[in-house]
Amino acid sequence: MKKIVALVFSLVLFLSVALGSVSASQAKLDETVDGLLGIPYKDAGTTTKGFDCSGFTRYVFDQFGIDLPHSSSAQDKEGFWVDKSDLRKGDLVFFNTGGKGISHVGIYLGNGEFIHSASDEGIVKNKLSESYYAKRYVSARRVLWDDIYNQLTAESK
Repeated sequence: MKKIVALVFSLVLFLSVALGSVSASQAKLDETVDGLLGIPYKDAGTTTKGFDCSGFTRYVFDQFGIDLPHSSSAQDKEGFWVDKSDLRKGDLVFFNTGGKGISHVGIYLGNGEFIHSASDEGIVKNKLSESYYAKRYVSARRVLWDDIYNQLTAESK
């Protein structure tokens, strides 16, 4: 009987610790990007004093040990392609805003929302369904491998 009680106690303790650490780690990506909201746009910016779009995504992913190039078109070659219907939190989303290929990048947050550095607003959240972005959406790339994704985000889209 003592072994069963000890086993149940150990299991409860393990699950409590595991669930607590999952809850804490799930918020890492959200906390990081939310802490950057409102930072102004800066051409070629890569610091919290100001970001361009790819400088922002590069900065965020660098916080998690993922090195991205400082160019939206170069970032569009990282990781692997993801269908728009399969987007999950942390995927990079790409847009053609200048009419000549990939020229803008953001980070998908789930529920149709992404965060990015907009040239007229700085770091903001928008919906992919907004007319401006829906017309200019090109592709998405996954650079968070499953093990890192599971550490940084919730499992829902």
